[in-house]
Amino acid sequence: MINTLDAAKIARDALEDKKGEDIKVLDIKGLSNVADCFVIASGNNPNQLRAMADEVEEKLFKEGYKLHHSEGYTGGTWILLDFGNLLVHLFNKSEREFYSLDRVWGDAKEI
Repeated sequence: MINTLDAAKIARDALEDKKGEDIKVLDIKGLSNVADCFVIASGNNPNQLRAMADEVEEKLFKEGYKLHHSEGYTGGTWILLDFGNLLVHLFNKSEREFYSLDRVWGDAKEI
């Protein structure tokens, strides 16, 4: 299986393929025991967010990364994909602005 940073880069590429916006990969290793990396991206509507989530899950599955848990898929405003050491957060723009994970994890190194 590939390492977490490589998995995060695959997730980023998958999100770019589905026209995700403002994609950030944050290395939170040493800042949190929740995960090693966050991938954060925005989409324009629930259908796009679900397509982004599906693409990330498919690409990572092909590399041996299995989805442990997901949240928010039916709501389509904030989808969380939990791959263990990698968490992928997909937001509509207003939810991303409200929760501002980019700011909350401002000490993280952006990759």
